[in-house]
Amino acid sequence: MAHYVYILRCADDSFYVGAARDLNERVKAHNTGRGAAYTFKHRPVYLVYSEVFDTETAAVTRERQLKRWSHKKKQALVHANLEGLKHLSKSRSPRVNDRVRRPRKVVSP
Repeated sequence: MAHYVYILRCADDSFYVGAARDLNERVKAHNTGRGAAYTFKHRPVYLVYSEVFDTETAAVTRERQLKRWSHKKKQALVHANLEGLKHLSKSRSPRVNDRVRRPRKVVSP
């Protein structure tokens, strides 16, 4: 059975990320007030992106990943902006090997 991860655009231009087995029914539920509390307050919602997975575990893993993404990164994914997505995926903090290290103080016995 297929499992879906989806992104909804809410009335206030925010995004909602979710997972479901029946994508069409879940979107209907969000729009009729039977979905998540967040989407209830931000209706109407529009399906703007979805991915399909073979297992629920894979779908939930991807859902959790997308929920941690910034609004800009989700927007790049929704618009299939691969360059923007690549740029936004770069780490903002320097890697350990890239940091400038101070010389250690040598303590003599």
